[in-house]
Formats: sequence, structure tokens, C-alpha cells
Amino acid sequence: MRVLLLGGTTEASAMARALADAGAAAIFSYAGRTTAPVAQPLPTRIGGFGGVDGLVAYLQGESVTHVIDATHPFAAGMSWNAAEACTQAGVSLVRLERPGWSARAGDDWTHVARLEDVPDALPDTPARVFLAIGKQQIGLFASKPQHHYLLRLVDAPEGTLPLPDATVVLSRGPFDVAVDTALMRDHAITHIVAKNAGGRGAEAKLHAARALGLPVILADRPALPPVRTMAEVADVMDWLGHEAERGV
Repeated sequence: MRVLLLGGTTEASAMARALADAGAAAIFSYAGRTTAPVAQPLPTRIGGFGGVDGLVAYLQGESVTHVIDATHPFAAGMSWNAAEACTQAGVSLVRLERPGWSARAGDDWTHVARLEDVPDALPDTPARVFLAIGKQQIGLFASKPQHHYLLRLVDAPEGTLPLPDATVVLSRGPFDVAVDTALMRDHAITHIVAKNAGGRGAEAKLHAARALGLPVILADRPALPPVRTMAEVADVMDWLGHEAERGV
């Protein structure tokens, strides 16, 4: 058995530790979105595969028998490519997917179907927006230049931001409720924008928003391929164990 772990999430790091502890023959793959990715206890590759054809070639060239897709819930392109490549290569695939967030009493959430729809959900009057979506889609908010945007990024942005009024805070999760509450107070935040990524590592901002009575605009997850999906690392390890017993 040889496992390819598609990572970049907190769950992927936990999966990597479990595989390493079990002595599994596995490799961890980063997409290369950050300049300083978290070190992993497995051999690691960084960068894309070159689409479905490139991934098929990699799976066959590296004699990969099992793929664990533990990418971000909004990295839909990679998940669809993995599903198609595994089908073509005859490789077993499982997705390790954390559940999405659900509103609780006291939450003021507005759901939008796509991240591209979020700017239109912001008010027309100037607001102070905590834009907690990473750096890839910041340009979408250039259509609402009247707002001040607080950006929390892992890496410093390259070049000039497409937003005329923005503050950048460099930080890597997981985040703390007290810290996020103070951050929002210090920057006089009035609205929070986020992706419904789920998981514990980034939900502190939602607890802080609830405590401060702030509205949250949440982008729903994109459609992902209908593959075998599990929520816990232990379940994936059990699946791998059964696959090994079957000689797959």
C-alpha cells in the first residue's frame, strides 16, 4: 500500500501524524499556496500536478494505491481532479472532510451560494469588514471600495492590494476566541466575511462575532465530487486497515 495525502488543512496534518505513527508508506502533497507550509512528519512534495492527466501520471509513476483528499472544502478543483484521476488510474479514494459550521442562538448569519456573491451582500454605506477568506479572492471586493477591509493572511501579499483601504494582519491558525474578539474590537469591525470552511481551527471568529453581536456573511461550500467521505482521522485509518487486509 502506498498513500498520497492531499493536504493543506489542520485535518490533513492530523492525518499525516496518524500515517507516520502507523509507519505507513505515504507522501504529503501541498498545493504550494503558502511560502512557509507547516512541516509534516511524512515525505512532502509541493506544487500542482498539472491537471487530471498529470495526476494520473503521478499516481502511476509513484505506484500510489490509495489517495486521501484532505484539501480545503473550497479547493473544489483539486477534489474534482483527484476523483477523476483516481477513477482513471484505478486508485482507491477517500475524502477527509470536516463538517461545515451551523448557526447557533445569537448568531446573525447571511448565507450566500457562492463567494462571488458576497460583495453584493455587503451594505452600500461604508463599513469595516473583517475579510477572513484568504488571499486568492481578495480582488472580488474591489467592487466595494468604500469599505475598510481587515485581512488576516498567512503570507504577506505580493504587490499592491486591489483594495484601496485595507489593513493586513499576518497570522496562522488555529485562532483563539479572546484574540479574535480583541482584534475585532481594536479594528472597530462591523461585518465579518468568511467561507463556511468548518473545523475548529478557524471558528473563533464566529464565536467572537456572536459575543459582539456582529453580522456574518458566510459563503456556502462549492459542490464536491460524490466520493467516499469521512469526518475523522480514525475512520480513515480504519478504512486503510480494511483495505490492507483485503490486499488492495
